[in-house]
Amino acid sequence: MHEFGLMQSVLDNVEKSAREAGALKVTEIRLVIGEMREVVADSMDFAFEALSPNTLSESATLSITMIRARSRCSQCNHEFEHDRLRRSCPNCDSLATELLAGKEMYIDAIEVEMPE
Repeated sequence: MHEFGLMQSVLDNVEKSAREAGALKVTEIRLVIGEMREVVADSMDFAFEALSPNTLSESATLSITMIRARSRCSQCNHEFEHDRLRRSCPNCDSLATELLAGKEMYIDAIEVEMPE
């Protein structure tokens, strides 16, 4: 399950940023993930629970926002949302489409507790 590798990378980056800021602990991590990334949010939650002990993120809340896939048809210029498997234009049935959203994956924000 590749979610463990992804979550380890997230935690490494969060830990580095929090330490550089002088934070005592991380209280929230907000992720944005596109549906086309084929990442299972429940698996990310599981990986977070398994990997966060003994880190600054140990008691943090993990929030994941999933972004729907959206494409534009190159033939009729229609923009539409779709699932991972069907990307043909619902307006003209063309397969010539450009993915506009759904491949994102980034740390949107972290909240930390700072020393007084």
